[in-house]
Amino acid sequence: MQLTAHNPMHAFRQFFALTKPRVVALIVFCAVIGMLLATPEVPALKLILTATVGIWLVAGAAAAINCLVEQTIDLKMARTKNRPLPSGQVNSLQTMVFAGAIGGLGLWTLYNLVNPLTMWLTFGTFIGYAIVYTVILKPLTPQNIVIGGLSGAMPPLLGWTAVTGEMAPQPLLLVLIIFAWTPPHFWALALYRTEEYAKAGLPMLPVTHGNQFTRLNVLLYTIILLAASLLPFVHGMSGVIYLIGAVVLGGPFLYYAIRLYIDYSDALARTTFRYSIIYLSALFAVLLIDHYF
Repeated sequence: MQLTAHNPMHAFRQFFALTKPRVVALIVFCAVIGMLLATPEVPALKLILTATVGIWLVAGAAAAINCLVEQTIDLKMARTKNRPLPSGQVNSLQTMVFAGAIGGLGLWTLYNLVNPLTMWLTFGTFIGYAIVYTVILKPLTPQNIVIGGLSGAMPPLLGWTAVTGEMAPQPLLLVLIIFAWTPPHFWALALYRTEEYAKAGLPMLPVTHGNQFTRLNVLLYTIILLAASLLPFVHGMSGVIYLIGAVVLGGPFLYYAIRLYIDYSDALARTTFRYSIIYLSALFAVLLIDHYF
């Protein structure tokens, strides 16, 4: 069924779904954290809202391009077959026009109402995710998540530059945390979706190297992540509140990773995947609390 003008709410829901709102919400959250950490005082609300809208629009456009490129793959996987493109709710031309419109508006907003540096960094992130990761890396290498993870790790830096207009070491530490978080997060998902990825022809790590090798990598990257999570404290960016929070939040993540390696089950992989989302959100929230208190 194609969209019609007679059902505008249905059309809105389908186009909104193309932006992968849950994924984009986490991206925007990390960007806002970067904004709030950039200065001792709370930045101007107008700037926060403007930068948030611009980053959200460009991230949504990248997600829509991802849906466009992967629509054939999505049709083969249970968790994605009901997305707007594979289910026939929208077509490729509509998706391309929509992505171009919101992406262009987002870049215009960032360039004219925030600053050019943030616009160019956001544009680079768009290219990294929509083109380098989606088109080139994902179908070619099991290290797609690792290499392509850099674009997904950029939001704190985008938020920081939106407020300050310049690069700095502090947001790069947050980029490193997300970069290290990405492999155990996505490979936990891939472990219990291995058959679907194999059916779709995607060379995810458990497809190409097996379950046990992937579990080992989840454990190793989790250890790297926990070490990276301590860097804001080591660098002096945060205090004891954050240090305690990072250790407390990291404990369950390491526990799940060890259990996955020793005694795997799909249910445990699902739990690990879900906790990884809670972990990253809570870690950055604690960093923000530490910043103001």
